[in-house]
Amino acid sequence: MSDIYLDESIILLNLEGSTKEEVLTAMGQNLADKNLVKDSFVQAIIDREKEFATGLPTAGLSVAIPHTDVEHVNQKNISVAVLKKEVEFGVMGDDEETTPVKLVFMLAMDEPHSQLTLLQKLMQVFQNEDTLQYLARQTDEANIKQLLEDQLNFSEI
Repeated sequence: MSDIYLDESIILLNLEGSTKEEVLTAMGQNLADKNLVKDSFVQAIIDREKEFATGLPTAGLSVAIPHTDVEHVNQKNISVAVLKKEVEFGVMGDDEETTPVKLVFMLAMDEPHSQLTLLQKLMQVFQNEDTLQYLARQTDEANIKQLLEDQLNFSEI
């Protein structure tokens, strides 16, 4: 069993925010309040998102996968937010474009290798429109946790 932390307290449903900075702050502060990340995490993830956007248009809806350097993390975890209203994020690899994001997967990994492995596994999830729609419709954090545990196989991360 991996020591990656994922529980219902870091899965945020109907998260409200009008900008990506507000969304990242709410998610990051939730992790900081649980001592899963250092106080520097929130600003570091906002700064990284400005420099390297993580919005991904996918079939059906867009996702974002904000992450930052390992030195801001106390315990590796993945936080998920289903946004009440879509928020514009920059498109990964394109400085000019934005995409309306509905699902945010915030990665806080404590080793660079773990981050790459998790990103690769998430890309497989993002290719399944039915899975993304299922996640976006959820009203129970436990269902999101169970699906991610089943599909991401945390023991390999």
